[in-house]
Formats: sequence, C-alpha cells, structure tokens
Amino acid sequence: MEHIYNIAKFLHVISFVFMSIPLFNLIIVNERALMGPSLNYGTDRYFENIIQRGAIRCFVFQWTVLISGAIILFLGSGLTAILTNWVLMVKTLILVLLMSLLSYVHFSIQPKIENLLISLSPGEPAPEELSKKLAPFRLQRKKLATVCLFFVITAIILGVQTYNRFHPYVSISLIFLAAGFSLRANKSLIRFGWF
Repeated sequence: MEHIYNIAKFLHVISFVFMSIPLFNLIIVNERALMGPSLNYGTDRYFENIIQRGAIRCFVFQWTVLISGAIILFLGSGLTAILTNWVLMVKTLILVLLMSLLSYVHFSIQPKIENLLISLSPGEPAPEELSKKLAPFRLQRKKLATVCLFFVITAIILGVQTYNRFHPYVSISLIFLAAGFSLRANKSLIRFGWF
C-alpha cells in the first residue's frame, strides 16, 4: 500500500504542475497579439487548435489530481480529512472551481469562437466584422485563463502546506505574488519567466 500511496502522491504533484496550461495559453494569446489584429486562417487556426486541445489535456490532469488526491486521503488520513483540514478543503474547492471554469470555457466559449471561425478560409481575406465578433469571446477566455492560473498557483501554495503550515504572512504574501504574476502573464509575454 505504501507504494500505491507514493505513486498517487507523485501523480498528484506532477498533474498539478501540468495544470499550468492557463499560463501557456496566456503566453500563446499574447504572442498572437504581436501579429496584429487582422485575422489570418493559418495563424488563427493554429492558435485556436493549441488552446482547444490544451483544454482536453487539462481535463485529464484535473481528473488525475482528483483521483490521486482521493487515493492519498483514503490510504493516509482518511477521506474525512477534507472536513477537518481547512487546507485540503480549500484545495478541493479550488479544484472543483477549476474544473467548472474549464468546462465553461471548453463547452460554452470555445464553441462560439469555433462557429465564428468557420467563415475563415485559407487563401481568402477574413470578413471585416469577424475580428470584432471574436474579440469579446477571446477576451473573456483570456480573463478566465488568468483567474485559473491564479487558482492553480494558489492551490500549489496551499498544497505544500497540507500538514506543515507557513506563517500566515508568508502564505498571504505568496498568494498576492500569485495574483501579481497572473495579471502580469495576462498583460505581457513574460519573456524572462519571473522577470
């Protein structure tokens, strides 16, 4: 059982790391903005494919986090620890919120973008009004990616404190830094990582 516990713990941590897809989607969107506002079939189709397929990957990582977390609790302190350990409870709520936000983006916003992009054809100029119609959906998706990135970083900050807590000021400071980094990733290319 100890081997199963350790494997589940590894899968739990690595899957949370791989849930950094919102960060890379923000980088992709900001890279696309450098190419100007005019639509181009090849460019826009490429970026939308990356973003759309990234959602499927993120769903897999989220479910891996959920299942491995349940195994860790079941083999460790028990499933009731979610009710007695506030960090576990908050991490679980964040995961449910992340799953809900991703579902909203993937099943509501992304299909609207895809329906608009149907009118974009290779070798033909984009319809003039298409860019204006796409903009609100892309902006909403970008804002939600920023929120998701913040929640992923916050869950990681809490995850390392599951049993050994940081000083509250350290936790609060790290969460503020997570918010700042998420906003920065929304606005810039973060070419040099943290800087």
